[in-house]
Amino acid sequence: MTKNSLSMRTSLLLLLLVPVFVRADVGKPEPLSQFPQTTVTIATPDARLHHFKVWVADTHSRREQGLMFIEHMDEDTGMLFVYSSAQRIAMWMKNTYIPLDMLFLREDGRITRIVKRAKPESLDIIDSNSEVIGVLELNGGIAEKLGIVPGAILTRASQPAP
Repeated sequence: MTKNSLSMRTSLLLLLLVPVFVRADVGKPEPLSQFPQTTVTIATPDARLHHFKVWVADTHSRREQGLMFIEHMDEDTGMLFVYSSAQRIAMWMKNTYIPLDMLFLREDGRITRIVKRAKPESLDIIDSNSEVIGVLELNGGIAEKLGIVPGAILTRASQPAP
């Protein structure tokens, strides 16, 4: 074996040992003003209604971008990630600068899980723990402040918000 081929084999072996990370970097983010918008209402078990204006992440690239690079969001605002079929969802907070509450939604609109105050810029995986059709992201702490708990039901307006 030549010195050159040994060096090449060593390089290949080192490449195999290096962990591979999936990147969710967005080249140039799409302005949120171009995302579809709608209004959602959450009915809590104690019969209160909470309304939010949300951007809709309805494509792969929009779901990948999410709320990355956003530094402030109004209290009654959020982002709704929608999927074409129920599935287990895993997310992270890379390039997300504000803490978020993540509300995981079944097909019937029922909230199955809430992750409170997800840590900004964390690479920790946040899992739905079951099959869901969507995720609503709100400012961190809003779910607790408004009494939104698993079992609450989300409905979506049929018309886009202005």
